[in-house]
Amino acid sequence: MSIQPVDDLALKAIEQRHQLHERAEELKGKIQVTRERLDVKRNAREKFGTAAVAVAAVGLLTGFAAGGMFTQR
Repeated sequence: MSIQPVDDLALKAIEQRHQLHERAEELKGKIQVTRERLDVKRNAREKFGTAAVAVAAVGLLTGFAAGGMFTQR
């Protein structure tokens, strides 16, 4: 019996373990990026001006529509 196949298997196991660790680190990085992108507080701070303008426009249009229902021309 030769020890060579056992050494080959051990080297393959080490290589596969290394690949698994690399993939796990890659996935952790992707998860971190996704969490940052979906962070509600950060997005609210960054998009506050746009959201405020949109809400104000909808409120203004709703007010004119409601006021138009009760006025006569």
